[in-house]
Amino acid sequence: MNQSKQLTDGALLTAVFMVLMLISAFVPFITLIATFLLPVPFILFASRYDWKPSIVMLITAVILSSLLTSIFSLPIPVLMGLGGIMIGSAIYHKLSPYETWARGTIGFVIGLVLIFVFSQFVFQVNLVNEIDNMVQESIATSQEVMEQFGLSDMPEEQLSMVTEQMGMLTDLLPVWLAIVALLLAFISQWLSYKVINRLERKQLYFPPFRSLRLPVSLIWIYFFSLIISFFDLDQSGIVYIAVNNVLMLTGILMVLQGFSFIFFYAHAKRMSKALPITSIVLTLFFPIFFLFLVRLLGIIDIGFSLRNRISNVKK
Repeated sequence: MNQSKQLTDGALLTAVFMVLMLISAFVPFITLIATFLLPVPFILFASRYDWKPSIVMLITAVILSSLLTSIFSLPIPVLMGLGGIMIGSAIYHKLSPYETWARGTIGFVIGLVLIFVFSQFVFQVNLVNEIDNMVQESIATSQEVMEQFGLSDMPEEQLSMVTEQMGMLTDLLPVWLAIVALLLAFISQWLSYKVINRLERKQLYFPPFRSLRLPVSLIWIYFFSLIISFFDLDQSGIVYIAVNNVLMLTGILMVLQGFSFIFFYAHAKRMSKALPITSIVLTLFFPIFFLFLVRLLGIIDIGFSLRNRISNVKK
């Protein structure tokens, strides 16, 4: 009976995935919504039967995608399937929402990397070079526009600095992949919680943002990368690129921790929600100053258990 139900659920959810995929491909008005819903069938199936049967569902979806659309659409079910299976398997094993989010992020990162490999060997397109070319074209276009408005007197040093900073977009590609994977995992997991709660009468939800607490080991990774960045590294070398990516990613996580502490502090002191919301707005509009402060707050919170001290004082 269980095997029959598993086959039925697999066939039904695979069909739902294919419908969503066709909608995302051919109905431009709701492409974005359908794209975020694509991992949900895999999450539902994996949350019921774990990852092994879900791999069979993924293979089936890949075959059907190549038959109903084309071979060029293969990366889509692979990306959404891997991320969805990782999230669903975590739900199956009753992991915490943030652990589930982390596993889903890993799944989407693997899927995005496979897309890069697929485009390189099947399409003969190097996405890194394409992004670099787009950046260079953007810089050239900006220079032309500035010349048309008589703003071509920009100092050479300033122009070279802007060019260098734009070029870092390619070097920081792993960070952008991680950020995209984080967003995909979060939205997919949130949507799947809504669907599972409605269909299976469960109570799955993300805990309040103020309860987010990252591991202490993150600080050591951050400071170790920071120390290495002070050395005179070859800017085209892999060590320089790796250190900058780790530093950027851990810095972003520290900022998240800082905002989480601000929400916690406002809640602990029974203050208005205007305080944490204002901190986010100020950081968005004045990132040079406030981003540093929020990151520092996150480092102190993780390293010195700041919220534990506040809780003890409250008691």
